[in-house]
Amino acid sequence: MADTSKIREHMELVGADGVHIGTVDRIEGDRIKLTRKDSGQGSHRGHHHYIPTSLIAEVDSDKVWLSANADVAAELFEEEKNDPT
Repeated sequence: MADTSKIREHMELVGADGVHIGTVDRIEGDRIKLTRKDSGQGSHRGHHHYIPTSLIAEVDSDKVWLSANADVAAELFEEEKNDPT
């Protein structure tokens, strides 16, 4: 697993295929919390999504790269309803 201490707020999260997945809000435990602006459509809209840090392949100066392609990573999103933050 990559060094999560290098991850900063507002870094872009991308899949192994280079496709945008979201924008980092912060690290919470063993998950990356994404900003609400990347929350999606319909019932997903307005909720924070989380992705496990175990999927991080690399962190460079402005992007967090995952080991999975974007479509696969999106299936692994965790969502918290009624998220107050």
